[in-house]
Amino acid sequence: MPTVIVDCAIYREGRRTKGPEDFSDALDEARTSGDAFLWLGMHEPTEEEFALVSSEFGLHPLAVEDALKAHQRPKLEVYDDSLFVVLKPIAYDVQRDEVTSEELMLFVGDSFVVTVRHGESAPLGVVRSRLEEQPEVLQHGPTAVLYAVSDAVVDHYMDVADELHLDLETLEEEVFAPGTSDTRTLAARIYNFKRQILEFRRATVPLTTPMLRLTGAGVPFVDEHSRLFFRDVNDHLTRANEGVESLDRLCSDILAAHLAQTGVRQNDDMRKISAWAAMAAVPTMVAGVYGMNFTHMPELDQWWGYPGALLVMAGAVYGLYRTFKRRGWL
Repeated sequence: MPTVIVDCAIYREGRRTKGPEDFSDALDEARTSGDAFLWLGMHEPTEEEFALVSSEFGLHPLAVEDALKAHQRPKLEVYDDSLFVVLKPIAYDVQRDEVTSEELMLFVGDSFVVTVRHGESAPLGVVRSRLEEQPEVLQHGPTAVLYAVSDAVVDHYMDVADELHLDLETLEEEVFAPGTSDTRTLAARIYNFKRQILEFRRATVPLTTPMLRLTGAGVPFVDEHSRLFFRDVNDHLTRANEGVESLDRLCSDILAAHLAQTGVRQNDDMRKISAWAAMAAVPTMVAGVYGMNFTHMPELDQWWGYPGALLVMAGAVYGLYRTFKRRGWL
């Protein structure tokens, strides 16, 4: 168990207090005192490692199964003895242009909070340290932990959205830069960027319904006075979702513009090829006529016949060149 339990502490009146090292004894103490709660943090527990925790805390088997599988959409589920919340923290690797999502589960009960983290970037350590410096917030019990964790995850959504906007602006400049030749690579980058936005959307959009439920009344194990705080989180989430929608629309517009530019360049190339082919066709036709084996051909016996034919071919090619040049085909 020590390999998966990141931290275990009893909080009384907003302050961390010394308690039993065994989480079972610590939970009994928190429940007995009535004015304290236990915060147990775990990292990627196995089924065997989580079995004792689920038994001691009375967690619902369905919620336990979801917490162990770690392939869930953001959601909020209410059970008889606890509240189960799934969040998806987002990480963005600027160097690789890659968005990755992790999972963070919270079990909220009358005197406890159990957090199960999958991945490395979930901000639980920072959140716990920040809360311990704000006893006036932490004294609201398990609800304060749920609010602080949700707020940290959603605020990071907005940071990631800002970074994606900056990278998308750079990509847009490359699309409209003159002389862009590597169209295949550029199209692949735009499509990959769109996939990263989709991964971002999978984390933010499904969280809207749980946050709306937390802003209303009637959710058990949640302090009624915390609705304003969750409303603030929901406002930030709405801004993050609007940012994701804006990114998706802009990325689609950039892809459409890139494809249109590619089509225009292909048309220009085809016009140039057609123009050169037309200019080559005239001398070929004339030379082909004079290359036929006839007994009587005009001007064959005249000294000016050969240079006259060359002059006609050159004049025709020059006339076609001027015409195509004037029309912008060359």
